This record gives sequence, structure tokens and C-alpha cells, in this order.
Amino acid sequence: MTAFNADWSLMTPEIVLAVLALTVFTIDFTTGIRGKKPFIGTLSVISLLVTIVLVVIFNQTPGTIGSTFVVDPFAMLFKIVILLGVALVIVNSMSYLDKHDDMYQGEFYSLLLFAALGAMLMVSSADLITLFIGLEILSISSYCLAGFRKHQAKSTEAALKYVILGGTASAFILYGMSFMYGLTGSTSLLEIGAAMPTLYAQYPFLIMMSLFFMVAGLGFKISIVPFHMWAPDVYEGAPTPITGFLTAVSKVAGFAIMIRILAVGFGGIYDQWYFVIAVIAALTMIVGNTVALVQTNIKRLMAYSGIAQAGYLLVPLAALLNIHISLSMIVYYAFAYVFMTLGAFAIISYVTEKENDEEISSFAGLYRRSPFLAHSMTVFLVSMAGLPITAGFVGKVYIFLGVMTSQMVWLAVIMIVTSTISFFYYFGIIKQMYMRAPKEEDSMLKAPTSISLIVTISLIGTFGLALFANMLTNYMNGLNWIIL
Repeated sequence: MTAFNADWSLMTPEIVLAVLALTVFTIDFTTGIRGKKPFIGTLSVISLLVTIVLVVIFNQTPGTIGSTFVVDPFAMLFKIVILLGVALVIVNSMSYLDKHDDMYQGEFYSLLLFAALGAMLMVSSADLITLFIGLEILSISSYCLAGFRKHQAKSTEAALKYVILGGTASAFILYGMSFMYGLTGSTSLLEIGAAMPTLYAQYPFLIMMSLFFMVAGLGFKISIVPFHMWAPDVYEGAPTPITGFLTAVSKVAGFAIMIRILAVGFGGIYDQWYFVIAVIAALTMIVGNTVALVQTNIKRLMAYSGIAQAGYLLVPLAALLNIHISLSMIVYYAFAYVFMTLGAFAIISYVTEKENDEEISSFAGLYRRSPFLAHSMTVFLVSMAGLPITAGFVGKVYIFLGVMTSQMVWLAVIMIVTSTISFFYYFGIIKQMYMRAPKEEDSMLKAPTSISLIVTISLIGTFGLALFANMLTNYMNGLNWIIL
């Protein structure tokens, strides 16, 4: 296949998003650098919604562009999750940017659009080179966004730590990829996967070295234990909407490529690595939930909560006995995770900005100041904890039952114990909202339209996914999950 006879229509959503991202950037610098530009944010959201429609239209039928780019149900659903998540982050950012004159709005929104583009390339990558290009587009955009408040020491520190450790993680990934290329002479995941059983029989040490370096590098990107130490500092220093982006959208995209690499490239030696992933999942759930217990800063607490949630997302991958069931578990929980996390961060962003304080105590008496925000935050926290009638509960039950059928009872027990631990720190926030009096100088809170919109959409998603769980899971279980 050459560039002249390839079916480039498969990349229509990516091409259109790239053009729209450049358009947003161009409109920004032609209308002046500084100043409030709400139309830029609105245009960015419209760009993402248009791209979602194009994904649904052009990604319905599986297809490939050579051995480089693939369209399948896996890629389509993850692209929708990513685009929807970035759209919610931009809506959350609108009111945040209006309060900070030191942040250039057009550049901020353009970087988010390019980050979404990189994530889309990642989830459709069928080749190690394409995958790495998408990963770096996402990573470089994230480094810039983490340090966007360049006049604030914590933001600069976050960006510096992120870029140094992120570059190291990328080097680990490249080093692992080099082993695969050296052994197979190809960067195609399909060819690597086909040759894997034979290669492992001949070069077991080199194969496991490659796997180790790639898992370590990707583990950093999704902040799983023991590659998580950067997350609390970066999440605390980054602008709050970007903390939500890193916690939810970036993490989901990282999981997508980890699944591609492990299930396709190393799927032929599943028996050699599944237990390692199970142990990492267990450690991630344990460390994330236990360390979160002692946090007093809300963004650091949510960072450790995100680490714990990464452990829950890893569990189906460790119990990969039926590819259809495991992937449907991961995709369902990814949708739930994005809704409940970004809904919570919208409220966190608004409350901490109003109080000029990121401590959990800033939520004291929120129920008296804004019942809507307090009730909504309770729903999101309850969903993260995995209590009934929420998407988080259904997702965890779905994963738990799948693990039990794979006879990994010890992992299921750890899921239950760590979920129980999470109740304590989630309910610590709820306690502040309902059982602590607000400060005397605190007034009633009226959330701006953008915050109310994102909270409402997240509530609909959190309850809707739970209400229609059977229909959605039946649909996903019936998909022809062609990973390549």
C-alpha cells in the first residue's frame, strides 16, 4: 500500500481535528495575544463535538491504513471517551481562565486540541512508530499545560518535574521498542504479535526486557505503582482543569496504548506477564487508597485517588481470559471514570478558586452555600467509592465478577478491601460539606454557567451509565473487537 491508494477517509476525524486546532491557534494570534476570548473556548468545544460526530460516521466500519493506522470498535469508543473528556475540560476551563489574566486562552485551548489529536492517534496506532508519535504529541502538550501558569512557582515546578520524568519514561518506551524491532525487523504490532511465541522460545530474556521497559514507561504515563511518584506534585502544581485532564483523559489514553501493546504485541505470551500486571494492579490499588487517607490538599488527594482508579482499570487486563469481556469492562469503566472525575474537578476548580485555598477544609459548609454543588460532589465521590446506583458501582461490580470468573480471588478481595478504604477519604470531603459550618465571611455560591453545565452533564453520565448498564454492556459484548 502506498500513500496514493491508502484509504485516508479512515483518518478523517484526525485530519479535521488537526485543521480545527490550527484554525483556533490562528484565530487567537490574529485577534491579539491577551484578553478574554470566550469565543475561542466555544469554537474549541464545537471542534471536538464535530470530531465526535466524524468518529461515529467514519469509524463504524473496521479498516486499516497499511499496518500503521487501524479503525475498530476499540479505537472508536476510546476516541469518543477522549474527545468527550477534553470537551468537558475546556468547558471547565472557561470560567477558570477568565480569572487568570496571566494565561493565554487561545494557546491553552489549542494545546488541549492537539493533546486530543495525539491521544486519538495513539488509540488507532497499529505500529510502534505511529504509537510513539501520538504519545509524544499528547505528552508535549501536557508538559506545556502543566506549567501554563508560568508566574506561579508550583506550576513551573510541576512542568519541570513532568518534562524530565516524562522524557525518561519515553526513553524507556523507545528502548523497549528497539528490542522488538531488533528481533523482528518490523515495528508493526501485528507482525510482532504473530512472531511473539516463537521469539519468546528463542530469546525469553530479551522479550521480557522489552516488556519491562515498555510497561515501565507506560506505567509512568498512567501513574501506576511504582511509577507514580510524580503525580501528586504535578497534579498539585498544574492549573486545576489540567489536573482533571491529566487524571482522567491522559490516563485513559495511556491505558488504550498499553492494551494495544500487551494484548496484540505480547498477547501470544500472556501466561508470562498476566501475573506481573495483576501484582502491579494490586499494589496500585493499595498504595493509592492508603496514601490518600492522610492527604489534606484536595488536588493531592485526587491524585492518589486517580492512582487507585488506575489499579481498578488494570484488573481486567490482568484477567484477560476473554478479550471481548475484558475490553468491554475497561471501556465501560473508562466512560464512568471520565464523567465522575471531571464532574468532581469542575466543582473542585470552582470552590478552590473562590476560597483561594486547595485544602479539603475549603469545602466546609458547602451544603449551606450551594446545595446543588454539594449534592453533585457527593454523587461523584460516592461513584468513585463504588456505592450503588452510580456508574462507578456498576463498573466495579462488572470488573469484580469478571475477576471472580477468572479465579483470581485474591485480586477480587484486594478490590473490595481497597474500595472500603476509599470510603474514609471520600467521606472526609462529604463530612466537610455537610457537617462543618462555613466561615463567617463565606457567602452563598452561584456557580457560573460553564460549571453548572459540566456538572449537569457529568451527573447525567454518572446516573445514565448505571441506569442503562445492561444495554450498554450487552452492546459492547456483542462488538467485533478487532484490535488489529
